[in-house]
Order: sequence, then structure tokens, then C-alpha cells
Amino acid sequence: MENQFQFDLERYISRERFDRIKKFAEDKETPFLVIDLAKVEQKYDELISTLPFAKIYYAVKANPNESVIRMLVAKGSCFDIASIYELDHILALGATPDRVSYGNTIKKAKDIAYAYSKGVRLFATDSENDLKKIAKNAPGSKVFFRILTDGSGADWPLSRKFGAHPDTIYKLILQAPELGLEPYGISFHVGSQQRDIGQWDHAISTCKYLFDSAKAEGIELKMVNLGGGFPANYISPTKETSVYGAEIIRFLTEDFGETLPEILLEPGRFMAGDAGILITEVVLISRKSEANQYSWVYLDAGKFGGLIETLDESIKYPIYSEKSGPIQETILAGPTCDSMDILYENEKYALPASLTEGDRLYFFTTGAYTQSYSSVCFNGFPPLRAYVLED
Repeated sequence: MENQFQFDLERYISRERFDRIKKFAEDKETPFLVIDLAKVEQKYDELISTLPFAKIYYAVKANPNESVIRMLVAKGSCFDIASIYELDHILALGATPDRVSYGNTIKKAKDIAYAYSKGVRLFATDSENDLKKIAKNAPGSKVFFRILTDGSGADWPLSRKFGAHPDTIYKLILQAPELGLEPYGISFHVGSQQRDIGQWDHAISTCKYLFDSAKAEGIELKMVNLGGGFPANYISPTKETSVYGAEIIRFLTEDFGETLPEILLEPGRFMAGDAGILITEVVLISRKSEANQYSWVYLDAGKFGGLIETLDESIKYPIYSEKSGPIQETILAGPTCDSMDILYENEKYALPASLTEGDRLYFFTTGAYTQSYSSVCFNGFPPLRAYVLED
């Protein structure tokens, strides 16, 4: 192809910062992730300035790196955990249980009891059986109820598995006091990397309906958990954080007036995504036939090495090469023997035709859901390593 390879590096990182990271990474064996800690802190501050009345409960699953957690503890962040293993992890790094929400609606009874023994008093739920387990193993705790959303407009929907219909949630709200629990609020998640800001509108309206319905039965709900969904900076553009914030504030005030309930946020991708660069090496370049116009570029990082969100090509990472010149459309794949380990086949990435084996490619916006998703030892490959740039 005649077009020249072009990549808007400055959209993702300053040239000076990139050169700093490149120098930091030059003697390290690929594949690995570089986490720019200053960027995580910047995103935290950005969200606080946009929605200053909200409490941030960082979704630990997105990136549980010790340096990230310690920095957020120092900033005063709260934390959303999905397991007791995440709980132990963040408590060891200085978090306190009064700033922890057990946000997973799928929990063993013994794990609820363990979290309660450690001081956790805020639990999510969306089913009667889970509610009863909380009542038995975490008596007197605050519970919030997750409503079902369809995830429309999100690159990585979280529908179907979590949440329940408002009618079901209403019954759980009424049941909670009978079980000795405090019905505290309503939560939802509009889907990860949500591009349609209007999705928050319907969900907030549903929360208001449940607030009013519960109040009619003498129950005062006090909190709305807006979940995650704030986007990171991938290939497809999204609105600025300030636009998301302004619209969400409008939705809240339209339904709840000027006196808002307590507002919680559970950002994960938004906080950590932009802070990561995954650096991988080209292992092999080949063609399937002489007549096939597309080259296959095999990398030493793939779906099982941190890039699982390329499943169905849902998340499209910006990919940078330092090579220049004419481009060719390529199919990108990982190194393992599993045929599912293809990153992008329908979506062809235009990369320099001069790309050769041993060259490095830089996957931007990989700070969230990469290292924490990577497999333990598939094909013998070790989990994705991470290094932290702390200044």
C-alpha cells in the first residue's frame, strides 16, 4: 500500500514521556507492561474534580498493582473488591475496611463471614439467596442492590450475569430489614467503556423509582452507586470526562433534585487504562498463501498474555511502531498454540510494511484488565510482567 504509516502519538502520550518510558524499557525482556503511576493519579484527580460530591471506590480487579493501590490509599480512595483475596491484598497495602465495598454479587458464605471478620460492612447483592447469606454471616451490615442493565453502547457489556429486575430488587429491599440488614442503596453498571452517556439516565431514573417505592413502605434508601463505565482512550474517540460528569449531574438532579443521596463511583478502566503501555515483540511474519494479501504478524503477547479483551475484537487498542514508510494491512495474533489466540483478524491493523521479526510494538491504553487477566502458565508462558514508572 502506498500510504505512509502515521500514528498520532501525542493523542496518547507526550513524545518526551514516551521516550522516557522507551528508555526505561529498553533492557527488559518482552512482553511486559509499563504502568505510569502519575497517569493513574491524574485520572483519579480528574474524576474527583468532575464529580466532587462522589466517593470513588476503585475497582481493584482492573489493576491491583501494589504501587497503584498504595498511591490510591494515600489519596484517600475507597475500594471495590470482588473477592477476599483482593481484600487481603489491599488491607496489606494500607486500605482500611471502612473504605471497602464487597461489590461482587456472587459470594461464598465463608467469604462473606471472612470479610465481615475483617471489618467490611458494605455488601452488594442481587438475589434472595445471597441476601440471606449476608444476613447470616455479616449481621447488621449495609446492603445495596444491583439492578439489571442491558449494556447497550458499551464496548465491553456487563449485562445478563449481574443485577436483577427492579421488581425483584424491590422485594429484596423490603426483605432486608426483616433479616436484620440495612437496605442502604441501589447500584448499577452501564457497561465498561460506555460510549452512550444516556445509559446513565435510564438507570438513575430506575434508582429514583426504587427510592420512592421503598420510602412508601417506610424504608429510606441513602445511596446510589453509579458503577463504572467511564471510558479510557482507545482508538474510537469518546467524550471528555467533563461531558460525562455534566450529563450525569443533570440526570441526578432531574430525578433527585438538589439534595442528592450519597453517590458512589466504581472506576477501573478509566483510572488505570491510560496509564499502561504493553510492549511486545514480533516473533514471526508470514502469509497463508502466495495470493493472500494479508500478512500474519505473530507477537509474544496474545489473548492469554493479557490481551483477552480483544475477544470478539471488542477493545481495539492503539498500536504504535517506530518503523515508518508504506503500510500493509495485517492480521495480529499471539504466540500460543490455541487457534483462539488471534487478536485482530476482521479489523485489519495498518502497520509499516518494513516491520520485521524482533521489532517492538507498543499497545497503548493497556493499564487495565491486562496483567490481572493474563493466564498463569498457558503453553508454559509466564504471566505478564509489570514495571511501574513512579516519577
